[in-house]
Amino acid sequence: MTVLPDAGATPPGPTVPTTPLRVAAGQAEPVPGDVAGNAGAAAELTRRAGAAGATLLVLPELFLPAYHPPTLAAGNTVDVAADPAGRVADPRLDRLRATVRETGVVTVVGAAVRHPDGRRTCSSLVVRRDGQVVVGYDKQHLWADERALFVPGDRGATLSLDGWRFGLGICYDGCFPEHGRAAAGDGAHGYLCPSGYLVGSEHRRDLYYPARALDNTMFVVFANAVGGADPWRFNGGAAVYDPQGRVLARGADTGVDLLVADLDPAVLTATRAAHRMLADRLPHQGGPRRVVPA
Repeated sequence: MTVLPDAGATPPGPTVPTTPLRVAAGQAEPVPGDVAGNAGAAAELTRRAGAAGATLLVLPELFLPAYHPPTLAAGNTVDVAADPAGRVADPRLDRLRATVRETGVVTVVGAAVRHPDGRRTCSSLVVRRDGQVVVGYDKQHLWADERALFVPGDRGATLSLDGWRFGLGICYDGCFPEHGRAAAGDGAHGYLCPSGYLVGSEHRRDLYYPARALDNTMFVVFANAVGGADPWRFNGGAAVYDPQGRVLARGADTGVDLLVADLDPAVLTATRAAHRMLADRLPHQGGPRRVVPA
């Protein structure tokens, strides 16, 4: 796992944070191709999150260019460029940078990223408190249509913030129990999942992310796009789940919203004491299998 420190990395292990953290999940409708305008919308949501007392905001998958495959396929003007250290200096993000510096709300926002070696990835950018923008994570599990647009990332990532550790995932990543488990194995207390779920996928949207929370007894912050035009119309439902998969905050299937919830380390400790899947899991799930004839 790559660790992205904000104010000092916390080592992995059984430790839990010492103080609660207020987080926000954004549910919003970006405009296809309008990176500057969508960054401005992200800035407004960051300001709202700060006014609500949040320290961390998660925005939907590919929020900056919008999750709109025809636009993404049309050219690279919707991409942001990363330098060899993973830093992004695109001036279209200046308003968002300034708002994060002003509010102190660390913001995770989806983008299409061009890397110096020519790779194009579906990524989460992390806007740090000092306004610096870095590529936090490149999506590892690409959905069918995305494979013509992006290359998969090759490693996981953990965001360290005020003593909390958050595994980073993007949409389809959260459909794989192993992805969330890898984050938990790295000491994650939570899992951040910016996503792009389409109308008609409500059942899966509402199943995967509370399952990842309970699987790994960790908080999950799920941000989703909303609105758009068929066949790229998104179904909202942004949410924050506690470590047993129970809803702490939830958005409707339509409409722009900001969901705010407090992550309590006492809840994390109590849940992991009562539900010991992380501590009791077998390293190889019982070793080699045998066939039992019926």
